[in-house]
Amino acid sequence: MTEQQVPERSEIDPQFTWNAASVFPSDEAWGKEYRTLSGDLDRIRGFQGRLGEGPSVLADALATFEELKNRIEKVVVYASIAQSVDSTDQTAAQRSSMARGLMGQGLAAGAFLDAELLAVGQSPIEAWMAEEPGLGVYAHYFNDLFRKKGHVRSAEVEELLGMVSDPFSGSFVTYTVLGDADMTFAPAVAQDDKEIPLSQGSLDRILHGTDREARRSAWENYRDSYLAFKNTFASNLSTSIKQNVFRMRARNYPTTLEMGLFEDNIPVEVFHNLIDTFRKNLPTWHRYWRVRRKALGVETLHPYDIWAPLTDNPPGIAFEQAVDWIGQGLMPLGDSYVETLRRGCLEQRWIDIFPNQGKGSGAFSSGSHGTYPFIVMNYTGDAASLGTLAHELGHSMHSYLAWENQPVVYGDYTIFAAEVASNFHQAMVRGHLFDSNPSRELEIAIIEEAMENFHRYFLIMPTLARFELEAHRRVEDGEGLTADGMIALLADLYGEAFGGEMHLDRERVGIDWATFPHLYADYYVFQYATGISGAHALANRIRAGEPGAVDDYLSFLKAGGSMYPLDALSLAGVDLTSPEPVNAAFAVLSDMIDRLERLIE
Repeated sequence: MTEQQVPERSEIDPQFTWNAASVFPSDEAWGKEYRTLSGDLDRIRGFQGRLGEGPSVLADALATFEELKNRIEKVVVYASIAQSVDSTDQTAAQRSSMARGLMGQGLAAGAFLDAELLAVGQSPIEAWMAEEPGLGVYAHYFNDLFRKKGHVRSAEVEELLGMVSDPFSGSFVTYTVLGDADMTFAPAVAQDDKEIPLSQGSLDRILHGTDREARRSAWENYRDSYLAFKNTFASNLSTSIKQNVFRMRARNYPTTLEMGLFEDNIPVEVFHNLIDTFRKNLPTWHRYWRVRRKALGVETLHPYDIWAPLTDNPPGIAFEQAVDWIGQGLMPLGDSYVETLRRGCLEQRWIDIFPNQGKGSGAFSSGSHGTYPFIVMNYTGDAASLGTLAHELGHSMHSYLAWENQPVVYGDYTIFAAEVASNFHQAMVRGHLFDSNPSRELEIAIIEEAMENFHRYFLIMPTLARFELEAHRRVEDGEGLTADGMIALLADLYGEAFGGEMHLDRERVGIDWATFPHLYADYYVFQYATGISGAHALANRIRAGEPGAVDDYLSFLKAGGSMYPLDALSLAGVDLTSPEPVNAAFAVLSDMIDRLERLIE
């Protein structure tokens, strides 16, 4: 599909779009709820200064806040997805901005809760839980709050910190608008000198193509556009990091890393353990670059060769076929699990499936209690799309089961746990397809999808995590961040990852930080690597038929946010405080390279 062939949003058949009407029947209904909520926030404000009156008042206050928060989340889901599927829709952009502002108002209105609960004290609250049945569900919430006691400020300060959530989102919004709506890219040029329009939506398609000249010019022109705005992107990211350092100091943490991991009760050793184990296993990646260079038959491997197809006849995979294969791969989890997934894909319209003009690149799962676990993606009929669909369905099934089994307070599981569920799906589907005696072309396609996923999760993300840690350290130490300094830092880190086996275009490789929105969610990216490690450990248990492995995994999904992520994963059967799962995932990666090497000989 060429850029000219990418349809306008209005041309997409509604059956292939997300089921917006299941959230609000119309934009007018959304607007009515938005206006009603703006006034309803006074309901939670009415509890301020009263939490110490007794258990019934506290139960009412918490129930009121959760109800309002859930209603706000539905307003945000409707508005934010509408903007994501068409960034050129100015009305949708306005609603998304209004929804973010409402979320900030809601957080500010309820900001007094934690400070007042701490003032009441842990012992009285534990006694109240025995008296008031409505408080029992909050046991983990209360324990977690008192764990964080040293980092919760006064009600007034907490209110201010809640109020800044909306203006502090400006860096990410600026990044999104600049990259998805305002930036333009010089066209790629094919071997026959024909121009190929280049955009966020077309880049991946060109990089996955057989025309090396088109890949080279697309990769270089895309990076050059970011380099042209390098100072803007650097200032924007620097502002985001400074905001994180502000929060660190406001909440009395020694470092941003400790603040980022403390929220989910993850020891900083988990982060450092991942990075140390990753660096020790970099020779596995160096071997892959050698095998890929041989498979492609090129003298020098370049970054734009990373996604090039290794077969002349990659199989096409229709969306319905992908759903079938995903369902077959997940059958060990039971009929109910698979039937729920299939209904979501084929009947209930969880997924906004195909590309359209103005739709952002990438994919995500989003929703809240009371909505479907929606997915926004760009399905293009290949193995990579199959992998993306499986991945996002992992997130969505995690959400579905968490919302079905947990109250609103525990519906939001952590990113640390989320990336396990998504990668677990991919591991299970790949295993099933490898077992099905695939054709050579399909087996290579499966390996390519796996290697692309590993490349993103087990090379790019740990490398960005190293970059992110150093960038934060520099700001914490009072050093300034510059575009050239960040480019040089990331180029050095990628140099280690390439190991001399791939050409290092320092400027264009080094600007990679500007292409990733993930860096605006501080200390997010390392969790991709821990996630893929945990996922393969759990998939191995289930595929090996270990007694209780399926029930353990489903219990992990159903737990949602009712326990700390390391505890939930331990319940499922994996210990991510140990280097063992990371080393085991590198063993899976090595096996993929072995498979590929045999197929190309």
